[in-house]
Amino acid sequence: MKATEVPAIVGAYLFESTPYADERGFFCRTFDADVVRSVGLDPDAFVQDSVSRSVRGVLRGLHLRSGAGEAKLVRCSYGRIFDVVVDLRTDSPTYRNRAFFELSDETQVTLYIPAGCAHGFQALTETADISYRIDRPHDPAEDVTIAFDDPELAIPWPLPVTSMSQRDRQAPSLAEVLQQKES
Repeated sequence: MKATEVPAIVGAYLFESTPYADERGFFCRTFDADVVRSVGLDPDAFVQDSVSRSVRGVLRGLHLRSGAGEAKLVRCSYGRIFDVVVDLRTDSPTYRNRAFFELSDETQVTLYIPAGCAHGFQALTETADISYRIDRPHDPAEDVTIAFDDPELAIPWPLPVTSMSQRDRQAPSLAEVLQQKES
C-alpha cells in the first residue's frame, strides 16, 4: 500500500492498495496504520466505520460537518463511484478547490478527506458499496449539506440523478452555507 498526495486538496491522500488476484478472486490490504502514520495522520484517530449501498445514478452529498469538522477515509468496496471533494477550509491554500475521483472495487483505493472539506459521490454501477471510517462520532446536529448542482461548483456529475435524499435535494447553495458559517 502506498500513499499519494492529492495536489488539488492540501492534506488529502489516496491510499493505493495492491489487489492480488487469482482464480479464487482477490485479496488486498485496505488499511495500514504504518502507511497512514507515514503521511502524518494518526491511525488511532478513527472511531467509527460505516457502509452505504447505492444503486446506479444515486447521488449522496455534498456533505460536511460543522464545528471541528470530520476527517474520513472513503473506499468503494463494491462497484464504482464518481467521488467529489471540495476544500472549504478558509485557511487552506486550496480553499474552494474541487477534486474528482473514480473509486472502484477493482482498485480498492481509499481516499482520505481532511476535516473541513465537503464530500459527495454518485454511484456509477448497478450496486455500489462505500465504506467510511471517520475520526469522531457522528452527530446529526452538525450535518451540513450543499447543493450538488451549485453552479459555482459546476461539478460534472457523469449520470442523471436517479435518486437522492430529501435533505440533499433541498440543500442550500455554497454561498448560503458560507454565509451561515460566517454568522
